[in-house]
Formats: sequence, C-alpha cells, structure tokens
Amino acid sequence: MVNENQPSTSSTALSFISKGWREVRDSADADLQLMRDRANSFKNIATSFDRELENFFNSASTSFSVPAIRSPPPPAEIEFVKKLQPKLSEFRRAYSSPDFSKKVLEKWSPRARIRIDLSAIKNAIVSEVEDTDGIIDFERARRRNIVKFREFWGEWKGEGEGEEAQSRDWEPIRALKTRLREFEKPTEIFGGFKKSEFVEKVKSSLKAMCKEPQESKEVPPLDVPELLAYLVRQSGPFLDHLGVGREICDKIVESLCSKRRNQLLLHSLSAGESSVLGDDSIHGDLDLRIASVLQSTGHSYEGGFWTDHAKRDPSAGKRNVAIVTTASLPWMTGTAVNPLFRAAYLAKSAKQNVTLLVPWLSKSDQELVYPNNLTFSSPEEQESFIRSWLEERIGFKADFKISFYPGKFSKERRSIIPAGDTSQFIPSKDADIAILEEPEHLNWYHHGKRWTDKFNHVVGIVHTNYLEYIKREKNGALQAFLVKHINNWVTRAYCHKVLRLSAATQNLPKSVICNVHGVNPKFLKIGEKVAAERELGQEAFSKGAYFLGKMVWAKGYRELIDLLAKNKNNLDGFRMDVFGNGEDAHDVQSAAKRLDLNLNFLRGRDHADDSLHGYKVFINPSVSDVLCTATAEALAMGKFVICADHPSNEFFRTFPNCLTYKTSEDFVAKVKEALASEPQPLTPEQMYNLSWEAATQRFMEYSELDKFLNSNEEGAKSSRNNGKIIKQSASLPCLTQMVDGGLAFAHYCLTGNEFLRRCTGAIPGTRDYDTQHCKDLNLLPPHVQNPIYGW
Repeated sequence: MVNENQPSTSSTALSFISKGWREVRDSADADLQLMRDRANSFKNIATSFDRELENFFNSASTSFSVPAIRSPPPPAEIEFVKKLQPKLSEFRRAYSSPDFSKKVLEKWSPRARIRIDLSAIKNAIVSEVEDTDGIIDFERARRRNIVKFREFWGEWKGEGEGEEAQSRDWEPIRALKTRLREFEKPTEIFGGFKKSEFVEKVKSSLKAMCKEPQESKEVPPLDVPELLAYLVRQSGPFLDHLGVGREICDKIVESLCSKRRNQLLLHSLSAGESSVLGDDSIHGDLDLRIASVLQSTGHSYEGGFWTDHAKRDPSAGKRNVAIVTTASLPWMTGTAVNPLFRAAYLAKSAKQNVTLLVPWLSKSDQELVYPNNLTFSSPEEQESFIRSWLEERIGFKADFKISFYPGKFSKERRSIIPAGDTSQFIPSKDADIAILEEPEHLNWYHHGKRWTDKFNHVVGIVHTNYLEYIKREKNGALQAFLVKHINNWVTRAYCHKVLRLSAATQNLPKSVICNVHGVNPKFLKIGEKVAAERELGQEAFSKGAYFLGKMVWAKGYRELIDLLAKNKNNLDGFRMDVFGNGEDAHDVQSAAKRLDLNLNFLRGRDHADDSLHGYKVFINPSVSDVLCTATAEALAMGKFVICADHPSNEFFRTFPNCLTYKTSEDFVAKVKEALASEPQPLTPEQMYNLSWEAATQRFMEYSELDKFLNSNEEGAKSSRNNGKIIKQSASLPCLTQMVDGGLAFAHYCLTGNEFLRRCTGAIPGTRDYDTQHCKDLNLLPPHVQNPIYGW
C-alpha cells in the first residue's frame, strides 16, 4: 500500500505546481500582449498629436501673413510661439521614432529568466513519506521543507543577484513570490485562507442553502404541488357537480401534500411550538401554510363581494346561540320536540345565551295543525304552554328565551313554511351563532338576509328525508331530482356546517353524520323503574307488541300492513295495537280491515303515557325516517325494538334489545323471538348514550361549536408565528366562499319573484308576512319595514 501511494503522491504534487505555473505563464503572456497594444495605441496618439501640431503651425504661419488691414498680434504671443516651435519639433521627432515602442517594451518587460527546478519539491515529499513509514505528516513536512523552498527561491533569480535583480522582477512575478512566501511562515499553512473574507462568504452561503426550513426567518414560497392541492380543494363545489366526489378530491389533495407533510406545518413555526388549533389534518395545514405565505407578503384579504362585515364581535361578552326550527308544540313532531330539548340543555351549561325561534300560526292554521282542537290567542299563551310541557319532563327550569316568527301551514306539503325574512327576528346585537333545524326546509323560499352574513357560525341539522316522501307522490322521481339539487343549493349557501342524523338523508355539502338527539329524561326514568321491578321478580311487561306514530302512509304504515298481510299465516294469533292520528287515518284503517289484519287502532297519545308502559315489543317498519324518536324512547324504556335493517337505524344497532330484519321471513323470526324472551336491562353507558347530555356533547363536538365558542378569533383557524397570529379569514381568499356567496345571491333574486315562487310550490303571499301576523306579533307592515323593494 505504501509503495503504491508514493508515486501517486509525488506526481500529484508536481502536477499541481505545474498547473499553477502554466496559469501564471498564460497570465503573463496576456499582460505582455496588452502592453504591446497600449504602446501601439500611444504611438498612434503621438502621430495624431504630431499632425495636429503641424496643422497648428501651418495655421499660425497663415495668420502671420494676413493683409495689413488686420491689427498685428501682440509681441508676447509671437515670442512664445517662436520659442515653442523648436521644442515641439524635437518632441515630435523623439516620439515618432520607430525605436520608441521597442525601448518601452525593453524597459517594462521582465528581463529575468525564470528557471524552476521541481525536483527539490518532489524529493522533499518522497523523502517525507519514506521517513514516516507511509504516513504523511504535513505539519512536519512543512517545517522540514522550509529549507527546500528557500533553495527553490534561490534558483528563481534573474541574471543579476540580490536586491538589484529582485527590483528588476516583473510586477506579477513579485506578487506571486509574495504570496508563496507566506507558506514559509511558522503559522498554520491554511490559517490565513480559513480566515479570509472569501471563505466566510462561502460558509454563509452554504449555511443558507443547507438550513432547515423551520430555522429560516423567511417563509418559503409555495411550490407547485401546494398550489395544485389548494386549487383542487377550492374547486370542490364545481367538481362535485361534475360527479367527482369529495373523497376523491381529498385523496388528490393528500397525495399532492404527502411529500411535504412536515413542511406544511408552517415553516416559520419555531422548533418547540405547535399549532394553536392542534389540527393534524392536511387541509388545516395547507390552509395555514397559504395563510402564512400571504401574510408574509403583507397581503390582507378583508372579504369579497358577498361578505358582510357588520357581524357581532364575539369578544363583546357572553356568546349568543339562536335555534331556529320549523315546528312548535303542541304539534308533536320531531322538529318541535328535539330543538326544544336542545335549547334547554345548551342553556343548562350557562356558558351562552340561548334563544329558541319557533313559528307562529294564525288561528285558522292552528286548527289544522295542533291536536285536540288546541289553539292559542297570543304568542305569550303558547310560550307558557311550551315551558310547562318542557319543565314537567326535564325536571329543571331552563333559562332560555322563546321568540316567534310568522309562518303558514301548507296542506299539500303538510309542513309550516316561513313567511318573510326569518333572520330579522334575531336582533343584530344577538346574531352570533345560528342553529337551523331543517336548514333546507327553512331556506326553500327564504328571501332576506343571508344567514352566514348575519351570523358568525351557522349549523344546520337535517331531520327529515324529504326525498323519500316526495318519491311517493305523483311524478315523484322528477320532483325528487329537483328537490335534491335545491337542498344542495340552499344548504351550501346558508350554512357553515351541516349535521345529518343518519345516512338515510341525502349527502349534503359540508355535512357529517352524527346522532345529536337524545330522549326525554322521563323515558330513562321509566326504564330504571322497569329494571327495578324485574329485579324484584315482578312482571314488568304484561302486553305484547304495539306501534306509535303519526298516521300517514309515509310514517311506516304502508310497510307495516304489507308485512302483516304477507305473513298472516306465519303469525297466526299475533295481535298488535296501533296508536296515532293523522290525515291518512281513514285510508290506513280501511286497508287493514280489507286485508283482515289483527290491528287494533287507538287514538294517538304521548309515548310516556302510563297505558304504554306494559308493552314489551315496539315494531317500527318505517324506512322513511331519518332517526325515529319513538324507537329511541322505546329502547330507553327497556323494551324490545324490531326495525328494518336500514341506515336510519344504524345508531340503534349497538343496543342488544334492537332486533333488525332484512326480509319478511326475518321479520317473522324477530317477532317470535321478542315475544318469547325478555329484554336485557340497560347498562349505565347505554343509558348515557341515549340521554340529552350525551347528545349535546356530540353536537358540540361534531358541529365544532365547542371550538368556536372557546375561540376569540371568530372561529378562524390560526397559528402563532414568531409572536404573530396567522388567521385564515383575514388573509386567505376562499374560492368556496365566493361560490357560496354567488349561489346565495342567485337564490335571493329568484325567491324575490312571486311568479317563480308559485311555480316551485310556495304558498302565495309568503314572501312577506300578512296583516294577521302584524297584529298577532306586533310587527310593522311589510311596506313600512321594507319601503323600497326590488321586485
């Protein structure tokens, strides 16, 4: 190994020195050529000066021979010219001589002959290797080779010796010698080089290139994958209408951002800092990444054409929550009962002010809607009824406000349609958070202030599967197609977040699936009572099966009659009681009688009525419900529940007393199983999952309301960057918001035209409330409320 490396080491050193000398020689040749060119140029200038001088003398001679009419020049000037002429002539002859440039080059060119003997360096290196057994000690070699270098300098002399020869050395050679003499000093060979300004600049440049992104004070610009990911995500509404699902868009965004996952966590965050939100999703990281880049450029996005800046400041005290629903007690429907409980349990925490906004019907409509001919002469009277009914069931006094908005009952749709702008019944000073129970229903014909403009956060809760109901009507397929797209339109334009109680509803924009309903605490107490009786050995269930629901075909009566008729022989001796009132009561009873079914029809009553406690099996074959409240109540009371294997019953499958069926034969088997056995008592965890406390907790989580209420930045995603808050809403223009704003504006224009409203099935005169509503609710007439109307 040593013998092989010795020739290589010496040859490398010689090659390095030879290469350096070639570069010096080439530089010297170039300098000599430049000097020759300059000498020739100086010669040309001298020749030109000679010609100009000759012209000057000729002109002077001519001027001296002018006619006598001119005045003669002053004697002093003539004497000066006479004295200057011979000196200039001598100067001209000297510099125009052909030997002038030759003398200049001989005087300036290096006359020394350079002789370099490289054998001294070679022998020094080879001998050093031999002395150290193949290990090169460069420090020792440096000290021992000082003499060798001096010998080298001794040979590098001119024709003369000593200082006289060195003074005649050419300037580039002297500079090279001066640099090389620095190696003879006893200091570190490369010490000066390491401390030079050039090396320091190189080091700083390399540090800047290799520095980690999070250590840089400047925010790095967006790269192409980030821009494409943001474009795909913001184009979600458009791609959705083209048939490209949100899941596909999310996968595209994730694939584009996966390689930059660590960098997307805000390059400008310090090493020990984390996001304020704690949002680990790629979408949140991408938003903050773009927001930080925009903020670093000084750009501030303050909203677009559709944005309203007159929202309530959330930091101005206690937060306000407004719950708007489409029905009210004493109409015993899900949209009347569940929002009432939600308002009570949200107000129970005392963390926010709660207002429940329910429809007010004129007396003629009350007679059509409310059971048992129950009517109210004033909103105060109806409010008193609502509070009494609620406090009897929850066991505590709920501190929330109840307000009313004008509504009209549609016989064809069997629902209440808002009249006028519903949002105006929430004062602007209280407009903070809005919860829209059935947002599609509330906004079908909404003509007024956009909810998301007036409120800081709007949550929609979908209760009803309207598409399933519409398909049962005449031309149902076409109507369902139109209603589906209208529902997508209005929920996208008027909500920030949408909650679907189950997968039975249509897939709406900005939606997630979660059961945010609980059961009346009274039913849980009944279940506890039944469990206690069974522990004491008492018979808790003395009756068989029953069904309870509003008597309309869409509530499951069609499925119930078909199942019993098909399996009449298999269920010989089976008898069932049915409780309910409704528009289709006569038709339902006639069909059961015609098919000779063992159904006993009774008047509708409260599910918590004492007469219903003894039934053991609740049968609900409905597939049109989104989440049947009666099913949850039956489970809470400790009964068996037999229901269809359907997305609307997904939440109930976790309970052991829930028996689902897929076929009519399976239905018969479940009925016999339930009648022959006893239901299992509910565990504390199962009872909690059915309660309104758990439902409220799920609602706060899935609607992001808990995060919004605890945020002082109006719910905007933010992160801390070098002491600064990066807020998306203030710096990040959002294409989705622009699209939603355009949809809301188009909807406002269409619903303002009475002809278009009637063509889509709206009740005539519901664009504004009528005079009866003005009297009942003490409202200003519409023409006074809106003196200038655009339609």
